[in-house]
Amino acid sequence: MTTPTDPLGAGPRRPLRTAELLAVGSELTAGETRDTNGGELARSLAVRGVGIRRIIALPDDLALVTAAVAEALASVDLVVTTGGLGPTPDDLTREAVAAAVGEAPAVDAALEAWLRDLFARRGARLPEFNLKQAWRIPSATAIPNPNGTAPGWWVDRPDGRVAVLLPGPPREMRPMWRDWVVPRLSARGLGDGRLVRTLRTYGIGESSVAEILGEPMLRAANPIVATYARADWLDVRISAVDERDAGDRVTRPAAEVLEVATADVRARLEGFVRAEGETSWADLVAGAAERAGVRIAIIELGTGGALGDLLAEVAAVERDVAYGPRTTPDPSTWPAEAEAEAVARDARVEVGLALAAHDDGTQTVLRAAVAAPRAGWARTLDLRLFPRGPHGRFRAGVAAAAFLVEVLGAEP
Repeated sequence: MTTPTDPLGAGPRRPLRTAELLAVGSELTAGETRDTNGGELARSLAVRGVGIRRIIALPDDLALVTAAVAEALASVDLVVTTGGLGPTPDDLTREAVAAAVGEAPAVDAALEAWLRDLFARRGARLPEFNLKQAWRIPSATAIPNPNGTAPGWWVDRPDGRVAVLLPGPPREMRPMWRDWVVPRLSARGLGDGRLVRTLRTYGIGESSVAEILGEPMLRAANPIVATYARADWLDVRISAVDERDAGDRVTRPAAEVLEVATADVRARLEGFVRAEGETSWADLVAGAAERAGVRIAIIELGTGGALGDLLAEVAAVERDVAYGPRTTPDPSTWPAEAEAEAVARDARVEVGLALAAHDDGTQTVLRAAVAAPRAGWARTLDLRLFPRGPHGRFRAGVAAAAFLVEVLGAEP
């Protein structure tokens, strides 16, 4: 898809330091679906030093969406909308933004040609309803959508504020945001120049991390060190900006502040930092398997398939057998090593992992084993996890993944 103009050269260079996120769709306000885009976009902006004023869900109501867009454009530097870019009459985000900025949308010839070609390659005729997806207002640049029929808009305002319109489906929104929007926002001056690093810890609680890091570190203005408890990690996020003197001269660059603080946090949390950034347990298992040169087979009981879900994208996992929680044996007597050896032999791979989790009414009891029958070794883990129910089963899967990474890294 070609776009009319490149937004990098348009409009005054206003620093983009505040943002508001608007999720449009009556299915959100009716509770039929959840807005996952807002949190994802907020994290992407926050780590770049952008302050998020509000995240709002709005129904498919032209007056409400128009008012929300107009209010946001009057109060923050960047407005990002998701949803409402479909072809049907209740998809009103384009109309709302056009009304908010006082411009009239019209069919863009280049976008229409792209849409017609897209449908022709599918062997279909372009429905007239879809022509609204080729609309553009004069101040908008079309954002290419490689995974759908709804181009986005980048709208430049005379005062340097920017509005970005993106489709709602995450598989369309994410690459448009990551590959097209963020580079252009960054070139415009996104955030406060903040550099960020996230250390992913496991095996330690948030209060213990806070105690180890200490109040002076956690209350410092630069760098900012904060903890974020997630379902599978406890993240420690470190962010830094340039230190400046009274004359606004840089006395210590952000990169140096960040490196020193990161080294300090790593030293204090030695043994608990497992990864950085957005690294997942699947990434760690895949890396450990590749370094060890092994394939893995898994059997899990009582987790609802939590471990298999975590490792679904790991090519080295050759076989995944999962049983529901009602079939769980007593982990204390379950022959985990024998099960791990058996699943490895059955799948004809080098390593087997067997896991059984049981909710005993007060906690989740876990037994796991990693075995390599050809090499003649096996390792067993017995663990009691505070969470119960679905969260306890998920945490059991995470614990088994962590144990697998640890064992594969320790074995020659």
